[in-house]
Amino acid sequence: MKKTHPAIVIFLFFLGWVFMYADRNILSPVMGSIGDEWGLDNSQLGLMSTVFFAAYALMQIPTGFLADKFGRVRVLVIGYILFGVGTYFSGLAASFGIFLLMRALTGLGEGTYYGSQYGISSSITPKKYRGLISALINSGMAFGISLGFIASSYFTYTLNKGWQFPFYVFAIPTIIVAILIGLFVRDNQKQEKKQKQVIREKGSIKQLFTKNHILVYILIFCSLYGFFGMLTWLPYYLQTTRGVEASQTGIIASLVPWASIPGAIIFGYLSDKIKSKKPLIIILAVAGAVCQFAIPYIENYSLLLIGLILYGFLGKLALDPVLISYLADITPSSMYSRVYGFFNFSGMLSSIFAPYITGYFADRTGSLEFGFYLSGGLLLIGAMLFIFTDKRLKATAVTSKSMNLSKEETA
Repeated sequence: MKKTHPAIVIFLFFLGWVFMYADRNILSPVMGSIGDEWGLDNSQLGLMSTVFFAAYALMQIPTGFLADKFGRVRVLVIGYILFGVGTYFSGLAASFGIFLLMRALTGLGEGTYYGSQYGISSSITPKKYRGLISALINSGMAFGISLGFIASSYFTYTLNKGWQFPFYVFAIPTIIVAILIGLFVRDNQKQEKKQKQVIREKGSIKQLFTKNHILVYILIFCSLYGFFGMLTWLPYYLQTTRGVEASQTGIIASLVPWASIPGAIIFGYLSDKIKSKKPLIIILAVAGAVCQFAIPYIENYSLLLIGLILYGFLGKLALDPVLISYLADITPSSMYSRVYGFFNFSGMLSSIFAPYITGYFADRTGSLEFGFYLSGGLLLIGAMLFIFTDKRLKATAVTSKSMNLSKEETA
């Protein structure tokens, strides 16, 4: 079958992230309404996101191995359809327990996307464009966050359709995107079989746990802790602490993802041009931590908006493409699905804890601000530890050797 043009693949993967993040952020603006309907406290509200992310995280490592065995596209598409079905039935849930079950099902479906998608896109992307292409694909996250925030607020509070309605609306295009990816996306796993044999001889799993890999996993854990804590609670925080109208919180919260689009593209492009990505990664991590500290500290409303924009421009969504490109540089291409599975699993571990811990301390202290300070502190720790990464990218030598071997055997 003729290969699809890379631009179409990039666009479909972009759409994949749009609906992944739209689904996650449908929930945030309507947490208050769901809590009122079922009489939930802040810890239980946080549990709704924790259950989703727990299921999502648990799928990361198995997905890498399933993708290697059955094909990245096949695993991705099946999971994405399951995600669409889970989203629809989340809206139909008649009780809190059933809602948690449907969010877990949705998380399992979404959990097949990250490793499979970046495994495919990193394989078909030349090294000199990896940061930029990852940023373009990643920008779908920003569109999805904004779409989820705004649509959920609009349907629920402006049109008075009820908190269930957004789940129904987003389920249909989600399944359509899955079908389109199944029809048009192909990967080059067959071309990587000879490389895999070389990697096995070197002890494959060890290639995913070098010192550099482990420090990347720690940094993404710290980065995502603050990011998902903020996404889960920011609209609620704006309503309850800053006195913002519920119908407006989606628009204000979406400043973060919109600002991240130019940030991700600029820093992704820059990471492709510079010799070492390490200083850029550290600078972005520290900048994101400073923003996390500043947002709850700032009392002036206009300065708060500026702080949210700066966090979007410099924070997690800007850091991600650089880290994804960095991982591709230090990992054999036949192991991309697995390394991105471990990478995302490490980050998602934090998302399991962040929503619940933030809600727990909010119940105990009467304020959501402690969660922001904790997030900033963790990100600073991650940035400091990343300083100790080695300058030499040892796995690159294994990749080059295996690729050369494949070429010689082919010849």
